Amino acid sequence: MNLIWVSILFPLVAAVVIAVGPSKSARWVAFFGTLVSLGALTIFAWNFPAWHNAQHFPSDVGPSWIKDAGTTLSVGFDTVSLLLALLTAFLMPLCILGSFSAITERTKEYYAWFLVLGSSIILAFAARDAILFYIGYEFTLVPMTLIIAIYGGSERRVAATKMFLYTFLGSMFMLAALLYLGWEHRLVSGAWDFDIDTLTKTAIRLPSAIQYWLFAALMVGFAVKIPLFPLHTWLPLAHDQAPTAGSVILASAMLKLGTYGNYRFALPMAPAGGAELMSLVAVLAIIAIIYASLICWVQTDAKKLIAYSSVAHLGLCMLGLFALNPVGAEGAVFYMVNHGLSTGALFLCIGMFYERYHTKDTDVLGGLAKRMPVWSSFMVLFTLSSIGLPGLNGFVGEFLCLGGTFISEHDGLTGYPGVLGPWYAVVAGLGLIFAAMYLLILLGKIVWGVYREPPHISSSTSHGGEATRLPRDLCLREIVILTPLAVACVWLGLQPKPMLDAIAPCAEKMLANYPKEIERHMSHTSAAPLASNDQEPVNELRSE
Repeated sequence: MNLIWVSILFPLVAAVVIAVGPSKSARWVAFFGTLVSLGALTIFAWNFPAWHNAQHFPSDVGPSWIKDAGTTLSVGFDTVSLLLALLTAFLMPLCILGSFSAITERTKEYYAWFLVLGSSIILAFAARDAILFYIGYEFTLVPMTLIIAIYGGSERRVAATKMFLYTFLGSMFMLAALLYLGWEHRLVSGAWDFDIDTLTKTAIRLPSAIQYWLFAALMVGFAVKIPLFPLHTWLPLAHDQAPTAGSVILASAMLKLGTYGNYRFALPMAPAGGAELMSLVAVLAIIAIIYASLICWVQTDAKKLIAYSSVAHLGLCMLGLFALNPVGAEGAVFYMVNHGLSTGALFLCIGMFYERYHTKDTDVLGGLAKRMPVWSSFMVLFTLSSIGLPGLNGFVGEFLCLGGTFISEHDGLTGYPGVLGPWYAVVAGLGLIFAAMYLLILLGKIVWGVYREPPHISSSTSHGGEATRLPRDLCLREIVILTPLAVACVWLGLQPKPMLDAIAPCAEKMLANYPKEIERHMSHTSAAPLASNDQEPVNELRSE
């Protein structure tokens, strides 16, 4: 059987087994189901020749009536989608392990819906058909909404409803754009076809004015999921109210569906629209970086702080993607993976101390290095990774995103045309300085200094033995959860080249039509078109 379908369907089979089986076995069935999914994708990746040539491996199966409607059950990967699917599959068993002590009621429902969530995300990344992608993309809302609404905090239902409405309504714009492209293909060929590559070829042939609105519709749909300012307001509340594992998957995998959607659909399908609107998207990304960073600076809820930092980090990711050159695009994809690792790990760390102290308020809790030195070591490592310390994974993606933005000038000497340039990079760089400040302030409050604990912990220890009442450090299960993430953060920071080399062909293919579209855009907005000698370096670099 196709390994891709194994990775998608086996968690669903495990969810059914959980639904009909006893509650006491639910967590182990879920853990086994996610391990099989990860194993199938790992074997596929090990034998994947797209590390060098970025080919796809579709599995074109399905009933005839589905094919008659222009859609198929075609799945496959290029390097970018495979990396994001692997990230999802890698985090799923860690989240299941992390839920063993956190979820104690209605466990069968929780683990079953969590498996459905992971399966839906992998389906969206693997889909080679636009309708199949939409099914996976949209169906992630159902399990995530239920996980937040049932197992979240005191405002869980408000958070779940807000998340559902925002993302569902936003995706309607995306669906309308995809249906329009299917209709355009039908006018030419006489038949509906929602194959992504076919829709891309159809879209590129459309007039620039239509591409403009096509890009805008796709961008709105994906901007809500990222989320990009000003469509971000659902995210902090959803993160704050979600159980720990829900926050991890939301930040590390679900949000990447938005950035991946821009990479897979909006940018390659409507290059004329992308060239016209890249400055607007870049400005919104910079606002997100600065605005979210300033909120984080005064935030006392540790989980909300990490949630707002995701808005800032993904703003930087979008800035690199919309630099529209290979440097920024490679950095953006690399940053998607690294943000998933470091931010997911931070949410796990916060969840672990929340289980012990039942608070996320950094004003009443601190100095945990004295009580939890192992936890504190992991917390420091993942915070430095999120800051972008050289030698850890966050640095490479941030550097490339800023570098790609810096050289994105229409009159520069780099050979990469664009309309951004140094000032965009400088302002975005301020956000990275703010990020270092608020994350180090968080560390200073929660890890270092005098030990502080919430009043309810203090009162309980005053009436019982300190040795039995004080929260303990990480157990073996929790160390097993965090160690693979720590290894990945260090390894990708020290050895980024293999992944960057794998991403490069996909980034160049996605940007293939942008040099001429940007030159056309600049010729319409400036007094004179670009000189012919400004175009030569672009052609040389593209031919290389």
